Amino acid sequence: YQHLKIYTQLIKYCFILHVNLHISIQLHVNTLAVDLADIISTVEFNHTGELLATGDKGGRVVIFQREPESKSEPFSQGEYNVYSTFQSHEPEFDYLKSLEIEEKINKIRWLPQQNAAHFLLSTNDKTIKLWKVSERDKRPEGYNLKDEEGRIKDITTVTSLQVPVLKPMDLMVEVSPRRVFANAHTYHVNSISVNSDYETYMSADDLRINLWHLDITDRSFNIVDIKPANMEDLTEVITAAEFHPHHCNLFVYSSSKGTLRLCDMREAALCDKHSKLFEEPEDPSARSFFSEIISSVSDVKFSHSGRYLLTRDYLTAKVWDLNMESKPLETYQVHDYLRSKLCSLYENDCIFDKFECAWNGSDSVIMTGAYNNFFRMFDRNTKRDVTLEASRESSKPRAVLKPRRVCAAGGKRRKDDISVDSLDFTKKILHTAWHPTENIIAIAATNNLYIFQDKLNSEMH
Repeated sequence: YQHLKIYTQLIKYCFILHVNLHISIQLHVNTLAVDLADIISTVEFNHTGELLATGDKGGRVVIFQREPESKSEPFSQGEYNVYSTFQSHEPEFDYLKSLEIEEKINKIRWLPQQNAAHFLLSTNDKTIKLWKVSERDKRPEGYNLKDEEGRIKDITTVTSLQVPVLKPMDLMVEVSPRRVFANAHTYHVNSISVNSDYETYMSADDLRINLWHLDITDRSFNIVDIKPANMEDLTEVITAAEFHPHHCNLFVYSSSKGTLRLCDMREAALCDKHSKLFEEPEDPSARSFFSEIISSVSDVKFSHSGRYLLTRDYLTAKVWDLNMESKPLETYQVHDYLRSKLCSLYENDCIFDKFECAWNGSDSVIMTGAYNNFFRMFDRNTKRDVTLEASRESSKPRAVLKPRRVCAAGGKRRKDDISVDSLDFTKKILHTAWHPTENIIAIAATNNLYIFQDKLNSEMH
């Protein structure tokens, strides 16, 4: 009996321990989920640069508005403050495929402003939505058939007619969904791009690109399809796609093989045959196990002039001339010191990180992210480059960003140099954006948004 009693107590203790352990794991998972939901997944300025939109893994879109310049400080630039926040996407479940669809915002694209309202497209892995952002600072009063609380009056009690009037009210920003473009992608959407005709846009997933009309939601036209008849023959996937900024018939898409294909929609309805193929021949002596992975293009951007293409792979950023397909016009080493670390980066999956890139307004400087919350800028004219850090210390008002330098393992270190062995690979700048006309940049560092403006660096200005 005594043994039985001890055994019962032991079982009870183990059960309590299990429950407590389960609760602590649940708490940890919930805390982790909250943190993951706040991670910024896309950043985009509108065409004037007055608005800046960010999307996160929790499906939320936050819009920032630039404040007007202060009268007391006429030469100071206006700051960006929160303008509106709304839930763009919710988590879904595809019961036919037993597939969970994340709410994470993959891309945001602004439409050029046509009237007082603003419009933007946002997409998760499957569904694209068109949102209208408008302001209301007046409200109508003096309805004939409604009372002050908005309830319908009894018509028999209405004895006179009055003209409703608009009265001032506190400014209210309204965000409303206008279109939902769904059920057109089997694979995950990685890009959306608005055409220069302002009537159509395209959406790209791993194997197909679709063309949509902004007013039609129930059908789209498939303009690229690289899916083989047998999926075992699949050798590459589409990684990014973008329309030409001026010619509505041209677009480019990049692949996991490191190639760029320029397509002309005037040639055929299905653009399976490209007009131009941009590909750099591989050096056989430099080939390794990681060559195919690091050559995959993670982002492609047309220059504002439309003459050049900017691409980003894992280690480099490249500028291509549309008139020269054989090799890039310029190649910039973003973090060449990581070549010796590729094995460990493969093991922790960092080698699959997709870094974005951006042009400045005059196409003279390019920007892209790196690890340890570093981001890189390259001046195409002077060939100078700089490494800067997005941190809380540098985000203080009027703080000047100091150039940083990473030295390779075993190399000579200066006073402020950082060893490649001490880099934090959990801190990464994947998403960046540049104001269309001014020296203002937006940097997404995990769940923090940094906005730096004016004198980015005396050498780079």
